[in-house]
Amino acid sequence: MDDGDERPGRAGGRVCLVPWAEGDLWLLRRTNSPEMTAHLGGPEAEEQLSARHRRYTGLGTGRMYRVTLADGGETVGSIGYWQRTWRGAEVWETGWAVLPEFQGRGLAVRAARAVREAARADGAHRYLHAFPSVGHAASNAVCRGAGFTLLGQADFEYPKGHWIRSNDWRVDLERGD
Repeated sequence: MDDGDERPGRAGGRVCLVPWAEGDLWLLRRTNSPEMTAHLGGPEAEEQLSARHRRYTGLGTGRMYRVTLADGGETVGSIGYWQRTWRGAEVWETGWAVLPEFQGRGLAVRAARAVREAARADGAHRYLHAFPSVGHAASNAVCRGAGFTLLGQADFEYPKGHWIRSNDWRVDLERGD
């Protein structure tokens, strides 16, 4: 999947979503730094990363992706969507990580738009949610830039056993916003 956002003034280029593969564990290791996980409860142990990788390669519903630059194919991060029960309904959830050397170029916004379209094409659920920490300004800006609507705040468990105060952002996939 390719996000061809070519608007003037947008630095960073187009992105492609490449389905997560067996050889992508290295990317989880790269995004497992204290800086990249500060809003997520901190780095995970190697066993946790391996388990996450197995989940990503074996998702029964939803999909994980490596985010690459359309020109050249360089990996810049990851994004995906997966099923969760939220407030009594089945919805899609999304989350992303962009490697530090590629941050600040609008790539996460482009990837979030592309994953929004992938979730819409999947057709299984009406809503796609993102739950960034209220203090994570960059991820909240990605939600705004990708067309999500802020519904409010919620206590959110991520990773298991670690509660954070999150913003609940949502896109209505049926309405096309």
